[in-house]
Amino acid sequence: MAFPEGPEDSAVPAAQTVRPGSLLVSSTDLVEPTFRRTVVYVIEHNDAGSLGVVLNRPSETALRDVLPRWSEIVSKPKAIYIGGPVKEDAAICLGVLRSGMNAEDVAGVRRVEGRTVMIDLDTDPDLLAPYLADVRVFAGYAGWTVGQLDGELARSDWMVFSSLPSDVVVPPRVDLWSRVLRRQAMPLAMLATHPIDLERN
Repeated sequence: MAFPEGPEDSAVPAAQTVRPGSLLVSSTDLVEPTFRRTVVYVIEHNDAGSLGVVLNRPSETALRDVLPRWSEIVSKPKAIYIGGPVKEDAAICLGVLRSGMNAEDVAGVRRVEGRTVMIDLDTDPDLLAPYLADVRVFAGYAGWTVGQLDGELARSDWMVFSSLPSDVVVPPRVDLWSRVLRRQAMPLAMLATHPIDLERN
């Protein structure tokens, strides 16, 4: 389904401290393969640690082969995305509410930030479909113990930015890493042109 832009989808607040709904964008110096040029959406950040999913790692696995009941309402390419290296046998589902929709009292839906919600995959997708503009399912997640993410931020492994609802369900043909950087103020926006392979530059 096409992503319907709402009035809240065009203005991006300035970078802030990590909180649910933040984006962790890997720095150009973070070349470890698991997180190189990744964008992580933070779902939880509290005294117990932090949890998020990598938004820009589609897999070759069709969702209909794993969760056929959800395949009708998930966003294209209707594939499982690799959410991170932790518990890749577990699924996390994120959705974006339709503009103006309130799902605070809807069973199986928990608000993360703005229009972005976490969805219980045991819920009947037909019951939730009227509330949702887009849905994506992730296998595994990225997790940090207490203080671990702070240490990585201190090493400048990650840059912290605000998210747009459309970031969560970005099409695979879009370079989300570059797109998030391009909408930042200078000089950060210049990083969007950083080559994928420095040896080719």
